[in-house]
Amino acid sequence: MPRLYASLHLWIRKTTSSFAQLCSAPQDTVLDDAADRHGLIYRLREWPALPEAWHTAPVFRALSVMSQRPVNRHWLIARQGMAPAQADALIRYLVTHDAVDVVDATAFTPAPH
Repeated sequence: MPRLYASLHLWIRKTTSSFAQLCSAPQDTVLDDAADRHGLIYRLREWPALPEAWHTAPVFRALSVMSQRPVNRHWLIARQGMAPAQADALIRYLVTHDAVDVVDATAFTPAPH
């Protein structure tokens, strides 16, 4: 019964909140090394001055989450609905402007299951 309650609670939080993309449980945002072919994760160090064209809700949501925890390219595409080219452009912009810390996740051993 606890699993049913937890699943139902998560579903309710996601469907009733205007911030549904940000209301995911930690297990929903675990970085998936298999999905990110480069194994790089990014954490926002400082908010960059973005070009006017990038003042969109998905970009601001992504930056907000990146300021709280590290994310990978796959997360930007799957959870924020960005196109691969848009995610790559954002990552490239953030790295170029030294706004993110970049960590190579392949250097760490996976946690035992």
